[in-house]
Amino acid sequence: MNEIEEPFGHLQLLNTGYADHDADWNWRDVRSPFARIYYVTQGEAWVEMGGARKHLTAGNLYIIPPFTTHTDICKGKFCHYYIHVYEDSTQGSVLEEMRFPFEITPDTGDLEMFRRLRKLNPLLALPESNPQSYDNYSTLFQNLSKNRLRSTWYSMETYGMLYVIVSRFLHYAEPKQIIRDERVKTAVDYIRQHINNRMEIRDLAAKAFLSVDHFIRIFRAETGETPISYIIRQKMERAEQLLVTTDMSVKEVASYLGYDETSYFIRLFRRKTSFTPVEYRKGRAQSYVVE
Repeated sequence: MNEIEEPFGHLQLLNTGYADHDADWNWRDVRSPFARIYYVTQGEAWVEMGGARKHLTAGNLYIIPPFTTHTDICKGKFCHYYIHVYEDSTQGSVLEEMRFPFEITPDTGDLEMFRRLRKLNPLLALPESNPQSYDNYSTLFQNLSKNRLRSTWYSMETYGMLYVIVSRFLHYAEPKQIIRDERVKTAVDYIRQHINNRMEIRDLAAKAFLSVDHFIRIFRAETGETPISYIIRQKMERAEQLLVTTDMSVKEVASYLGYDETSYFIRLFRRKTSFTPVEYRKGRAQSYVVE
């Protein structure tokens, strides 16, 4: 029997629960290293992301992928089950690498799975709906620690349902990038698998048996980014994960990702996220509240 390669890392449940809102689900420029999935049971709301306003209505499932800046808008009654999903993988991430439909129709039994997840995980309910209260290092680190202490039966049932729910969206998902040039694909795989290493473009070009200029041209043609831009984005997204799921210091995160100068790492991080690493870890400097 041929071995089947798992196309994604280990999904981890950060939060789950039920929210009953009445014009009080209004948060600006939310961005997190985890995915949000909603099962709406009553009312309506809107999410602005990618330059578009998307409508959430009762009876449907919705997903907001990780590292997606969005604004939540609620003008009246809005009730939903929610789960926050984190994927820890250095080999690639289905939550980051696939383009998911924002809305899908749930299958029979999906609502019961959300209810069951809530019942199994009462300690993972959000303390309040403001992302600043839960989207920070201390809360996410504590939740990941709680998951590691769970018994085998709990893990099997919880993660079985978690994978099924994510699979509903995966059924309709498409890769964000389809890289046809094997030389570029090899380089991209190497970058993802060695994201904590210092990388030189000339070394990547040599691995692809290309000149530096030719390598940069075909890499940009295939991915829409230069190799440098791609590497920095991958490193900064990994930094976001490390800042809110580990107790590594900012200097340790910078060093882990191959930056000798912490100040340079901080400048890059702020350029990509609009926050310093310390602000990001604490729950962002600016208010999430929509005025």
